[in-house]
Amino acid sequence: MATPKPLPTDPIAEAHRHWSAHGWGTVADGMAAVTSLMRAQQIMLARVDEVLRPLDLTFARYELLMLLLFSRRGALPLNKIGTRLQVHPTSVTSAVDRLEARGQVRRTPHPTDRRAILAEITEAGRETALAATEKLNDTVFADPGLGDGGVRSLIALLTELRREAGDF
Repeated sequence: MATPKPLPTDPIAEAHRHWSAHGWGTVADGMAAVTSLMRAQQIMLARVDEVLRPLDLTFARYELLMLLLFSRRGALPLNKIGTRLQVHPTSVTSAVDRLEARGQVRRTPHPTDRRAILAEITEAGRETALAATEKLNDTVFADPGLGDGGVRSLIALLTELRREAGDF
């Protein structure tokens, strides 16, 4: 991915200055934190997408494949996938549809609940998930852009944010 030319100034710091100048100084730090987090998410998603695009995967589909790969039987009910990935059932259906069309997942009846459908990873899905993981490990996860201490600090801060939001 071509790295964009850096801006001459930090636009979030500039927004912080404007927030304060307009009388919103008491919340300027919060605005800068939220905006910085949103921009960081865009940066990381672009890096991940660059790695996954040649494998015809999105991060959502990659996460679904990995969830199935790590499950005991390689299969989970669709509703459990939604709960574990914290996404809407429509998003699960869409991701399973796409992975099924590529032969990476198949739908199977639940063995004990006639109302439920399982998504089961196929051998092609396993191969794709492992290939994607190897590439992500090498190019994104090995160097997320912060030193080791920074990575651990970020994990701790984001874990606290997620816990306070009721994520777990």
